[in-house]
Amino acid sequence: MSKSSGRAGTVKVFIADGSQLSCQLIAAAVRRGRYRTRVVGYATDAVGIRAGLVENDADVAVIGARLENEDLAGFQVTREILASRSKPSVIMILDSNKPAMVVEAFRAGASGVFSRDQSSELLCKCIHAVHKGQVWASSKELHFVIEALGQAPLTRSISVRATALLTKREEGVVHLVAEGMTNRDISQELKLSEHTVRNYLFRIFNKVGTSNRLELALYAIDRREGQEQQNLLAGMEELHTVANQAVSSKRA
Repeated sequence: MSKSSGRAGTVKVFIADGSQLSCQLIAAAVRRGRYRTRVVGYATDAVGIRAGLVENDADVAVIGARLENEDLAGFQVTREILASRSKPSVIMILDSNKPAMVVEAFRAGASGVFSRDQSSELLCKCIHAVHKGQVWASSKELHFVIEALGQAPLTRSISVRATALLTKREEGVVHLVAEGMTNRDISQELKLSEHTVRNYLFRIFNKVGTSNRLELALYAIDRREGQEQQNLLAGMEELHTVANQAVSSKRA
């Protein structure tokens, strides 16, 4: 990315990390960069992030995997942002680029991953690249993701026992997600608040083993097609039974 392209527009950034000092250090580093970036707020826990993103119109959220209240809270917050209707792009700051951490960051919905030992200038470049719709990761980190995708089955292995735990209301939410409805659409359809819809989605994700709306929609479609096939086979078996009974009665 060239210097001139980096200055084409100011990117609004929200920063979240494990302490106020860490947030302030990241903010200072971002402001010193040669790319036009404006820090619109920061937070140290999940509650502060939710409130801060509602109050501030951020283009990109830079979120540490380790927040004030929990070591891996940043992953869950990133999932929440992904499930919201209007969301900033997310860059996750990782303490290490171990395969599991990198894969989980992208699975949670991050558009980029950044290691704490990298330079502040590179972070500024990362922010502007993600804002433009690019995915930010090193070749090594991308290989981690590709390997994880290669190991995953074509269809997500969703536990049947887990799906049985869904309530009737949760089943309804899954159906509407598969229809392509946004959180706002679902809230209007079911006469619920968007906050309540988001809570339903988080519980559903945990129950069926999905990580985001896309996986949930694919799971719902696959499940529906499987049910239709079972119904068709059951109907054919019923017709076969009726025919056999008719033949047997004639012989009698």
